[in-house]
Amino acid sequence: MTEASLITKVWNYATIMKDAGLSYTDYVRQLTYLLFLKMDHERDTLLAEGSIVPAAYRWNTLLSLNGAELEQHYSKALETLSKETGIIGTIFRRAKNEITEPAKLKQLISLINKETWLALDMDVKGAIYEGLLQKNATETKAGAGQYFTPRPLIRAMVEVMRPTPDMSVVDPACGTGGFLLAAYDYMKKQTRDSRILKELRANKLHGNDITPLVVNLCAMNLYLHGIGEGKCPIEEKDSLLSAGSKRYDMCLTNPPFGKKSSTTIVGEDGSLKKEKDNYERADFIATTSNKQINFLQHIMTILNTPGYAAVVVPDNVLFEGGAGEKVRKRLLNEFNLHTILRLPTGIFYAQGVKANVIFFEKHPPLEKGHRTQDVWVYDLRTNMNLTLVENSLSDEHLKDFIKCYAAEDRTQRKESERFKKFTYDELIKRDKTNLDIIWLKDDSLKELENLPEPEILLKDIVKNLKGCLSDLEALGKKL
Repeated sequence: MTEASLITKVWNYATIMKDAGLSYTDYVRQLTYLLFLKMDHERDTLLAEGSIVPAAYRWNTLLSLNGAELEQHYSKALETLSKETGIIGTIFRRAKNEITEPAKLKQLISLINKETWLALDMDVKGAIYEGLLQKNATETKAGAGQYFTPRPLIRAMVEVMRPTPDMSVVDPACGTGGFLLAAYDYMKKQTRDSRILKELRANKLHGNDITPLVVNLCAMNLYLHGIGEGKCPIEEKDSLLSAGSKRYDMCLTNPPFGKKSSTTIVGEDGSLKKEKDNYERADFIATTSNKQINFLQHIMTILNTPGYAAVVVPDNVLFEGGAGEKVRKRLLNEFNLHTILRLPTGIFYAQGVKANVIFFEKHPPLEKGHRTQDVWVYDLRTNMNLTLVENSLSDEHLKDFIKCYAAEDRTQRKESERFKKFTYDELIKRDKTNLDIIWLKDDSLKELENLPEPEILLKDIVKNLKGCLSDLEALGKKL
């Protein structure tokens, strides 16, 4: 089964829920609880990996029940599991049964039971959730709400960052766990030592997210991949509130887009107003309501020395003045910002989003001078026409970037049409230390060079407007 057909199949299950009066979010939540219990059952019975779900509430206990007895048992299961400790408690936090019609619950359980979900060669939880969000956004004309990172980009970032099993890896905006899962898959292939692998699963992967449902899904994802050893490696919290006490060897992340942070305040008279969330932290050199700049400052703090980071950021982080300029100068002076990957548009759910991946390292402070020497920029955006459906980002699109990155030895890098080197001196002299660098000619602009003179264009516009007015007047007379 392909990822697309899987998403279509699961989306079709929604027809069962619609008549039950469930909201979209409730549908996703209930579906994932049941899918998790089924996949946990498969891990236990097919892979012999065991289960830490209490035996009285596992998948097989749902299969033989019908009617009110099924509804009551499922409701009791969710209530009990929501009170568990460790990763199971995180997965089922706030869980309650929203499917009050036993016949619909029975039908959904039967449909899910027909599939062997772990046989699918994909990140099922992430694929389903993100695919459903995209499908919902398309069919209901609503926004997807979050900008999930395409899997080929995650894989490319992990491949060039090369995390090792002894490293601690963090994603402070972990979503459904795409970066953590990709890092784990890369790290576990490097050793067969059972002690190292156990430590990797138990203590080396960490994440936070502010959205409760996403945290549930991420915890499910990690558990189903054997990560956590019963503990939950992620937390539901706002990463920007505090740096915390932990430091990490590597950060792989795509912080949430949306330029400003704000909180809605209810006044005494019932009126609503928004107050900007400016995070006041001693470790931040700039106070701003720009979330991406705050995440960048947060990552600078939570990295170990040495530490390594690959972070997806929108274009404004590369050129915005004020706080943005301060943070970029710090990045160039105190950190080694060695690579920027300009991403194509059309790879995120919201159209027109322009983003980049910045790669940097944290080393002990210098007594004088600057850490960054050269910044290499790979332009994967100019003359790249990608879309989510017809021509989506693939591993093939990123092959040349991975080759040019030269992860084994970056001193062997060579310039090419899309890969250029810029010195620290060149960058620090740019207006506002602007790192949004373009050198390739955009083919879509070539047609502009052949346009008629402005006077001719203006005459044509006036002529067309007069024609429109004439048609409107004629239409008015008929009416």
